[in-house]
Amino acid sequence: MTLTLSQRFYFGYVVLAVLMHVPNVAHSATKSQENKMSNNYKQQVTSLLNSIETGDQKPVAYINSNKYIQHNLAVGDGLAGFGAVLQALPKNSAKVNTVRIFQDGDYVIAHTDYNFFGPKVGFDIFRFENGLIVEHWDNLQEKPAAPNPSGNTMLDGSTQITDLNKTGENKSLVRAFVDDILVNGRMEKLAAYFDGDNYIQHNPNIANGLSGLGVALKNMAEQGITMKYDRIHKVLGEGNLVLVVSEGSFAGRQTSFYDLFRVEKDKIAEHWDTIEHIPPQAEWKNGNGKF
Repeated sequence: MTLTLSQRFYFGYVVLAVLMHVPNVAHSATKSQENKMSNNYKQQVTSLLNSIETGDQKPVAYINSNKYIQHNLAVGDGLAGFGAVLQALPKNSAKVNTVRIFQDGDYVIAHTDYNFFGPKVGFDIFRFENGLIVEHWDNLQEKPAAPNPSGNTMLDGSTQITDLNKTGENKSLVRAFVDDILVNGRMEKLAAYFDGDNYIQHNPNIANGLSGLGVALKNMAEQGITMKYDRIHKVLGEGNLVLVVSEGSFAGRQTSFYDLFRVEKDKIAEHWDTIEHIPPQAEWKNGNGKF
């Protein structure tokens, strides 16, 4: 499930490398222009990610070339680290399909099927400021060839955004679940977050339902594999979709957990995730940290 350092470096948003060849233009926008751009944030992110595959240079205009804070630890901060990336990418080799995309204020979250030095699943978070992208976080995991024990893949399932009026309520519910169960292990509260055993699971190693989760945890314990969530860094959502970004450890290594939940009728109904190990700080290409 862990990318090599070189793979993660190459992946660190090839599309951004084309900025090396674009003049540095000062950006300004009126309030009305900012509002107009805000309505297009999701489309801009989709176009930017797709340009990794197409090589289209137009979407780089959505990025503030004077300020771009990078949290992919295998990539240098700003634009300076991207000069060699385009040269390293085999021509016409990348494939990109963004399956889910949603927005929480100035943040846009994309859930994407990548084929870039091998099949991968990624969550990307972009932060906009004054109508331009100024910051990026991601979490990548190699995509398995086979579905999970219930026949689900890491990307299939519901894509529809509903219940926009319940965004805040759903974010609070999901935050409480992660804090209660994953961070603090209050397992006596587990059942209250679900509608019985009706729970669709997209983790590649876990079957549907609380019963499937129980089997997976038992198997991990028997193999001596531990998974621990230490703290929540971000909770971002739109309607029924809520992403939680957390830090902890998996199999004894510092790990970044990105968990996407779909809420239905005040219960957690569906779950997708990616797990990425965090390299030692001596290997980081920027000082911004993973989170």
